[in-house]
Amino acid sequence: MTQALTKQVTFDEFITWYPENPQRRYELHDGVIIEMTPPTGDHEEVVGFLVGEIVAEYRRLNLPYFIPKTVFIKPIEGKSAYSPDVLLLNRPNLINEPLWKKQSTVSDAASIPLVIEVVSTNWRDDYHKKLADYEEMGIPEYWIVDYAALGGRAFIGNPKQPTISVYQLVEGEYQVTQFRGGERIQSPTFPELILTAEQIFQVGK
Repeated sequence: MTQALTKQVTFDEFITWYPENPQRRYELHDGVIIEMTPPTGDHEEVVGFLVGEIVAEYRRLNLPYFIPKTVFIKPIEGKSAYSPDVLLLNRPNLINEPLWKKQSTVSDAASIPLVIEVVSTNWRDDYHKKLADYEEMGIPEYWIVDYAALGGRAFIGNPKQPTISVYQLVEGEYQVTQFRGGERIQSPTFPELILTAEQIFQVGK
């Protein structure tokens, strides 16, 4: 479970407070500092596999993208800052990000073609809070990779089964398509990507 440090802080206070060489990951949720659950080995294998697949694809297409190690997504409104499992950045737009150079933070959807969260025990954050904030920001594509079927039945079915939910922004609202088993993932950002749900799920076993 995530742990909260309950004192309310601003984004600037959070950035100032953030440890220089943190042993844990932290996020800011509505002004509350959240200590993230330490990831499992399976979780990190899935993240590493996804990064490898996406890097190979944008390099193949010669796109000006990169995946940073640690960057915060800050919704324009509210006091939150998220550190996604996989964040794809559009390098040419970073010039428009006032917090990029000094605080490694992005807020403009044009900088963020794709965000991926790999589900852990704090799955409600991925399916509720982050989903709503990413939608409001206008981030065009958001994946929730639930390889261990941890999410609620309302999101991944009953009985629960490993599911990849791809949210695409359509007229300002997310439309979701879900993939399981041998189904090939349909990515608006990478329409030629050849990757099945099962390939990802096998990494996490």
